[in-house]
Amino acid sequence: MIYTLTLNPSVDYIMELDQFTKGGLNRSAKENALPGGKGINVSRVLHVLDVKSTALGFAGGFTGEFIKQFLKDEQIEAEFVEVDEISRINVKVKAEDETEINGNGPSITKEQLNRLLSRISTLSKDDTLVLAGSIPASVPESFYQEAASLCGKREARIVIDAEKKLIAPVLSLKPFLIKPNHHELGEMFGVEINSVEDAVFYGKKLKEKGPENVIVSMAEKGALLLSGKDVYQASVPDGELKSSVGAGDSTVAGFLAGLSKGYSMEDSFRLGTAAGSATAFSIGLCDANKVNDLYKQIEISKR
Repeated sequence: MIYTLTLNPSVDYIMELDQFTKGGLNRSAKENALPGGKGINVSRVLHVLDVKSTALGFAGGFTGEFIKQFLKDEQIEAEFVEVDEISRINVKVKAEDETEINGNGPSITKEQLNRLLSRISTLSKDDTLVLAGSIPASVPESFYQEAASLCGKREARIVIDAEKKLIAPVLSLKPFLIKPNHHELGEMFGVEINSVEDAVFYGKKLKEKGPENVIVSMAEKGALLLSGKDVYQASVPDGELKSSVGAGDSTVAGFLAGLSKGYSMEDSFRLGTAAGSATAFSIGLCDANKVNDLYKQIEISKR
């Protein structure tokens, strides 16, 4: 089973306006509400690709109920620890520009943290845990390291897609996969990465620190997979960029979906790139038809 962890999920309330007037009354032309969070995105794309997962995390109040019900309606298994305060609401205003107002999220108690860690401690060598996104202010920054350590003891695979300070302590635990974009990879080494050659060089340096596989997404330059001694480069399929939100999560989901279906490492990378591109070419997350169409277009070359 693939488990995804979202420590600070949200209800993303999206409002579309013809024009936004600061300090005045604004009326939206269209609204929508969706569950937000990187781990939740991974679970939703896995479902699109017909792979089961279980979403873990914290949820509270009416917003937490909305998140759980939404996943249930999409037939996605969820096991959230109940918290006392409401799960956060992120407001996204789309007008001439896009403005976001993100909530802080609920306070998490030590007892609630321990309940989640207890669930993680039951994972086995046949399981994968995806650690994705930020950590709430009330949760120690060492939480990912603690969760990954529990997985290591149980021989469960670890996948992490988060900021540098959360990734760094996990590297020595030899995670199965890390997926930075080229900006995040550069931040890890205090450099700016502008070329594929730079990404290959620093991707190898990152891999030397412990992870089995590294995927580096590079926007219009495609993506790289460093696995074993091999380096693969994926081309970018044709399409119009509509939103990069969720594209990285979709790449992770596609890659894991491919492996779970018995694909080769190369074809799993192709599926991950197709899923990431399909989301980038969509408003919202990808659908299966678009992923399948793009999968046929993507060329993988060995460097």
